[in-house]
Amino acid sequence: MSLTDALFRPLLAQPGKPLITHYDDAAGTRVELSVATTANWAAKTANWLVEEFDVEPGDPVAVVLPAHWQTAGVLLGAWWCGAEVVASPAGARVAFVAPGGSGAGAESTAVVALDPMGRGLTAPVPGALDYLNEARAYGDDFSPMIPIAGDTPALAGSTVDEVLAEARSRAGALGSGARVLSTVEWSVPEGVLGGLLTPLSAGAHLVQISNPDASKLDDRRAAERTTVDLLA
Repeated sequence: MSLTDALFRPLLAQPGKPLITHYDDAAGTRVELSVATTANWAAKTANWLVEEFDVEPGDPVAVVLPAHWQTAGVLLGAWWCGAEVVASPAGARVAFVAPGGSGAGAESTAVVALDPMGRGLTAPVPGALDYLNEARAYGDDFSPMIPIAGDTPALAGSTVDEVLAEARSRAGALGSGARVLSTVEWSVPEGVLGGLLTPLSAGAHLVQISNPDASKLDDRRAAERTTVDLLA
C-alpha cells in the first residue's frame, strides 16, 4: 500500500471535512481544502506522473517547493504512484520547482505556480512544464497499476513502512482530532515528515502559515480554533 493510500484511507470516511487551510501572510490569502479536494489534486498529480513520465515505484521525484496547498497535492500524488520524494533534482525523473527555481539535473522540470486560486503560469518557462495547467486535465481518481510494497523508498531513502511508522509515532503527541497551526517549512525530509505527514497521520486539520506575520498568529489561532502549534 502506498503512503498516500495509508494516509487517506481513514480520512475519506469524511470527504467534506477541512484538511488543509493555507494562509500566505505576505499575499493576504487564505485557501481551504477538504479531504476530497486534496485527494483529487493528489490523484491528478499521480495520473500525470504515470501517464506523462512513466514514473514507477521507487523512481526519484524531486520536490523543491515551499509549504503550500499545491505542494501537498504534489507530494501526495508522488507517493500515490510509488515515487520516492527527494530533495535534489539531480537524477530525478521529474523536479517540481517554484517559479524562478531550477530543476537542473532532472529529466523533466515542472514549475508549480503557487497561485492561491490555482491558476497556472502567466507565461511559459522555457524547457519546463506548467504543473497546474498540465495536471488539472487528468483524472480525479487514481489506482496504482503496480502494487506499492512497504519496502519501496518513499522519502529521501526511507521506505513507505519506515516513514509511516515514524509519522504515526509522532502523531500521538498531537492528539486525535487536533487542529494544528504550523509555520514549519516542508523541507525534505524532516520538514515534510514533521510538518505534513505527522498532522495527516493524526487526522488533524492542518492550518499552514506561509510567510508568517508573528503579529497575526493569535488571530489565526482564534479564527481557526487551533489546539496545537508547530512553529519553525
